[in-house]
Amino acid sequence: MAGNEWINGYLEAILDSRAAAGGGGGDPRSPVAGAAPPKQATSPRGPHMNFNPTHYFVEEVVKGVDESDLHRTWIKVVATRNARERSTRLENMCWRIWHLARKKKQLELEGIQRMSARRKEQEQVRREATEDLAEDLSEGEKGDTLGELAPVETAKKKFQRNFSDLTVWSDDNKEKKLYIVLISVHGLVRGENMELGRDSDTGGQVKYVVELARALSMMPGVYRVDLFTRQVSSPDVDWSYGEPTEMLTSGSNDGEGMGESAGAYIVRIPCGPRDKYLKKEALWPYLQEFVDGALAHILNMSKALGEQVGNGRPVLPYVIHGHYADAGDVAALLSGALNVPMVLTGHSLGRNKLEQLLKQGRMSKEEIDSTYKIMRRIEGEELALDASELVITSTRQEIDEQWGLYDGFDVKLEKVLRARARRGVSCHGRFMPRMVVIPPGMDFSNVVVPEDIDGDGDSKDDIVSLDGASPKSMPPIWAEVMRFLTNPHKPMILALSRPDPKKNITTLVKAFGECRPLRELANLTLIMGNRDDIDEMSAGNASVLTTVLKLVDKYDLYGSVAFPKHHNQADVPEIYRLAAKMKGVFINPALVEPFGLTLIEAAAHGLPIVATKNGGPVDITTALNNGLLVDPHDQNAIADALLKLVADKNLWQECRRNGLRNIHLYSWPEHCRTYLTRVAGCRLRNPRWLKDTPADAGADEEELREDSMDAQDLSLRLSIDGEKTSLNTIEPLSWDPQDQVQKIMSKIKQSSPLPPSVSLVADGAKNAESATGAVNKYPLLRRRRRLFVIAVDCYQDDGRASKKMLQVIQEVFRAVRSDSQMSKISGFVLSTAMPLSETLQLLQLGKIQATDFDALICGSGSEVYYPGTVNCIDAEGKLRPDQDYLMHISHRWSHDGARQTIAKLVAVQDGSSDVVEQDVASSNAHCVSFLVKDPKKVKTVDEMRERMRMRGLRCHMMYCRNSTRLQVVPLLASRSQALRYLFVRWGLSVGNMYLITGEHGDTDQEEMLAGLHKTVIVRGVTEKGSEALLRSSGSYHREDVVPSDSPLAAYTSGDLKADEIMRALKQVSKTSSGM
Repeated sequence: MAGNEWINGYLEAILDSRAAAGGGGGDPRSPVAGAAPPKQATSPRGPHMNFNPTHYFVEEVVKGVDESDLHRTWIKVVATRNARERSTRLENMCWRIWHLARKKKQLELEGIQRMSARRKEQEQVRREATEDLAEDLSEGEKGDTLGELAPVETAKKKFQRNFSDLTVWSDDNKEKKLYIVLISVHGLVRGENMELGRDSDTGGQVKYVVELARALSMMPGVYRVDLFTRQVSSPDVDWSYGEPTEMLTSGSNDGEGMGESAGAYIVRIPCGPRDKYLKKEALWPYLQEFVDGALAHILNMSKALGEQVGNGRPVLPYVIHGHYADAGDVAALLSGALNVPMVLTGHSLGRNKLEQLLKQGRMSKEEIDSTYKIMRRIEGEELALDASELVITSTRQEIDEQWGLYDGFDVKLEKVLRARARRGVSCHGRFMPRMVVIPPGMDFSNVVVPEDIDGDGDSKDDIVSLDGASPKSMPPIWAEVMRFLTNPHKPMILALSRPDPKKNITTLVKAFGECRPLRELANLTLIMGNRDDIDEMSAGNASVLTTVLKLVDKYDLYGSVAFPKHHNQADVPEIYRLAAKMKGVFINPALVEPFGLTLIEAAAHGLPIVATKNGGPVDITTALNNGLLVDPHDQNAIADALLKLVADKNLWQECRRNGLRNIHLYSWPEHCRTYLTRVAGCRLRNPRWLKDTPADAGADEEELREDSMDAQDLSLRLSIDGEKTSLNTIEPLSWDPQDQVQKIMSKIKQSSPLPPSVSLVADGAKNAESATGAVNKYPLLRRRRRLFVIAVDCYQDDGRASKKMLQVIQEVFRAVRSDSQMSKISGFVLSTAMPLSETLQLLQLGKIQATDFDALICGSGSEVYYPGTVNCIDAEGKLRPDQDYLMHISHRWSHDGARQTIAKLVAVQDGSSDVVEQDVASSNAHCVSFLVKDPKKVKTVDEMRERMRMRGLRCHMMYCRNSTRLQVVPLLASRSQALRYLFVRWGLSVGNMYLITGEHGDTDQEEMLAGLHKTVIVRGVTEKGSEALLRSSGSYHREDVVPSDSPLAAYTSGDLKADEIMRALKQVSKTSSGM
């Protein structure tokens, strides 16, 4: 289109005038607008005015194609003999080219605008951070603020400096008994005969996580490694993927102190449809089920490890490591529930993929999201960044050019926050995860390392003549390669990749074909995947192969280029060996290479390398010092680098020697040593209650209270509780009846009457289960077999609770208590956004005792109360929140930082501070509540969360109480995570919880709907909620979070009655039992 700008202007004018006349059907500058085509001005097919087929022509002929269609169109044009028809086809093709160019231009402009807006926002964030963070620094320290950052050091120097502050993991740690959890949700994962390449979900990541699990289990100090993945029991896949567990290794080589649970295992967690193998894009709604199942396994395993190596105390995971966005989302929730550090490896990133797809111009953002669920993937990555202590990348480029696109990471802000943390200076709740480069390890067990590393490669094994070798003594793949070559003794230039346009194979062939000295000196071997028929391959791959064949013919490279049709995974090491035997060179000429695993494989076999200068190869060649970097677009540079290595034997030997000497840097032991060193540098944390509450203390207290009233029930309860529990229930450590009787009698003798005031709960009601005037030391949750969680968000227009909320509570009570057997084993929890004071007032209005509930979750999950429990009653007889829960959720929380930042954001977006005001009555130490005066003027949750993340503030935000409140709570706090806390703290399985909710609710209701608990949705009690303020246009959708059709959910029908609620409870119990 260069030099024809006047045509663009002319065509734009036609489109604009057509749209103004009403015939365009949309914004003429939108690539999806139904604008009238410029075709009609010159086409003989009809009159200019009111030409009806124009819409079809624009949408189907012009816009209904992409770049891949142009080649097929050109073939048809060339094959058309009729001059008029050929002219018409050419004309249509010109319009298509014009449309694609125009569309790409528009996408480039939109991309520039997005980046400009982001840079402007980042600069504003940095100015605010400078102001907020500088006030706590002395004059000598203010140089570390964002406005005065020193130039960034090179990656190598920075790595060495930071790493020197840490103690390298060594054999001195072998006395430790660590439990490590890895998570890789999608794909088909097994330890042997991996089906790599079976589909897009079963690729290099599967191999990586399996080998990482094996390698970590062999490290000193690591006792057990669990690799969690999805259980697949589908007839479409092998039965092995449905096995609950699979052993990878039995533990460390030394074998000292290894117990029955030591080693590395694949643990398969069921989630979603049990009989279907789902693509990763379809797994998002079922991740909460995966979390609940994984949490149950971890708790049971922690107890088992505690008995084996923990002196009776549960051994929680040392770290939880998520791989890819879906596993990162899962790891964030597990890390929050268990209060243990989290590590993330992205593998490939959603924002980077979205940018690349948009630049291609073939799909709109909506189409991309529909196909790849890209917005949900990006949100999963942002959530993982919120929770991660450490992010592991393969290359520096991944940090700078990919993670830098995310709201939750800013390399400059991270540097300043880390410096402040090192000095012990407050960061005001701001946090950025640490990014470190740890290249993937490699399994060198199949690599025969040459003994003469310092030699020239001519070992005795390599002097065997190819001509004199027996066909049986040579690997079959050698013969398959050499049959293409006239002189197979010449040095071999080896390229190994898919025939993907991004791999740039055609430029390599051109470089080889146009450099006569290189052709005379070497052969070229191209291993381009497997193929039977080029016509059956995808368009992109077929185009590359066709071009390669044409170039071979063009440059007459027959006898100098090998391109075998087939090879298997076991042949790859032999191909490297053949190239090394021929004193060859390995080349990776990709346009961009994220890492470059094949470069490491080649180096391990003694091959010097030539690689693209874009991406991971920069780090690899720096570490190994065994090759040259080139511009992948410059074919002369490629030819010169190859010729230099092939012709200069001294340089070839030096590169070979350096590669073999330094290849240990990419071994699994080295990777794991660096990995464990970095993880040890994280701020390790564990639940406080593990240290001061015996595992069975709550059970002992319950038995004391119960048996002081009815000793006859002792043996019955002991026999029931002594049974082995299911996977989703935490098993008691010891249940010897004689020991329990002795403990109970000792408790009875030592017990003393409690003060009368403590027997009153908040509103002065007596504990229904404490007729003697005493209350329980620990909540009754420990002995509940079922828990009914009432979370119905029924509010009036002013945000006050409506009478329907009371009605739902009363009807649920009636429904459960109508079954005497169910009533004995069941408890109740009320979960609400209201503060405790308003919650108690509501219960008093309905004449409901607070002690009818085992727990009250208030302030959108910021506080948990246990009515009737002595530890949750202060000296004045008032309820106080669970102190352990408050300690649990305090991680990365700053009340003042959240309050001040939200106030600034609201003022900036509206130009005034009258949109919201702080609601002091609804706030507490872990909840900042704002009264929303006009819901139409506030930003949505995802927009607010984006701005908070850019400022380094990690928190949970929700609009609640009929859009009248904006509440901000800590990252680890939420109503859904509070239920998991009850599971972890008191041992009540999430699978035995029943959630009672309405059709609408607060913006955090979605998080509560998914998971292994049963859900009953009561129709007709909530006319509207706050969902309209949850997401803006262009974000992910509800169906990406909540399964559309789940056996774990049931609806009521008809009036709000206890019988109808009981019917729904029985229905969901029945349908879920068949899972």
